[in-house]
Amino acid sequence: MKTLFRLTLVALGLMLVAIASALLAMRIAIHTTEVTVPKIVGLTPAEADRAAAGLGLTVMIERQYYSADIVEGKIMTQIPAPGTRVRRGWQVRASESLGPQRVSIPDVLGQSTRAADLNIRRRGLDIGSMAYAQLPGAAADQVMAQGPPPDASGVSVPRINLLVSVGSPVSAFVMPSFIGQPLGSVNLLLLDAGFHVGNVTVAVPPALGGEGASGTATVSAPQPSPASIIVSQTPAPGQRVLAGATVNFEVR
Repeated sequence: MKTLFRLTLVALGLMLVAIASALLAMRIAIHTTEVTVPKIVGLTPAEADRAAAGLGLTVMIERQYYSADIVEGKIMTQIPAPGTRVRRGWQVRASESLGPQRVSIPDVLGQSTRAADLNIRRRGLDIGSMAYAQLPGAAADQVMAQGPPPDASGVSVPRINLLVSVGSPVSAFVMPSFIGQPLGSVNLLLLDAGFHVGNVTVAVPPALGGEGASGTATVSAPQPSPASIIVSQTPAPGQRVLAGATVNFEVR
C-alpha cells in the first residue's frame, strides 16, 4: 500500500515538473520571438525598411503630410513608438513628410466633379472624402463646398474634401380633377403651378362626323376656346405626377 502511494506521489511530481517545463519553454519561445521597435522617425523610407527588416519587422507608409519642420522624404511619425516590444513580423505604420506646402489650393466651387478632379490632380493633390447632399436650387453634380478653402495656407494634408449637390428634389403631386371646369381658368391655374398644357382636342358630336345622307360635306368641328368645358384629362384624376408635367385635355 505504501509502495503504491509513493509511486502515485512520484508520478504527480513528474507531471508537475513536465507542466512547469512546458510553460517555461513556451515563455522563453515567446520572448525570443519578440523584438524592440527601432526609432525610424527622421529616416527615409528606404533607411526605415532596412532598420526594420534586420529585426524581422516591416514598415508601411500610410499617410503623407506637409511639414515646415521635417525635410521632405523623411518619416514624421511611427506606430508603435520606439522601444515597444512586439513580435517578429509586426508592421510599423508611419507617415512621410512632403516638406513645406508649395502648391496653392485651387477654387473648384461650382465645377462638376470631373472638372474638379482634373483641376485638383493637375496640381499634385488628391480628392479626400466626397459627400453628397440635396440642396434646393443647386444643379446636380456641382461642387458646393470644399475643404481646405481656395488659396488656403498652412495645409497639412494634400487632399481636398468636396461637398457635391445631387440636385433639388422633384416635387410630386396627386392630379386633381378638372372635369367640368372652363379650359381658360384651368390653363392659368396649371401655368401658375409650373405645369404645362399639352394637346387640347374637341369632342366631336356624332352629327358632325362623316358625310350627310345627301353626300354633302359635313360641318367642321369647333375649335377649343377658353370657355370650352373640360370633359376628360390625361393624366387622370388621382394619378401621381411630378412638377412640370404636361396635362392633355378633351373639351366640348
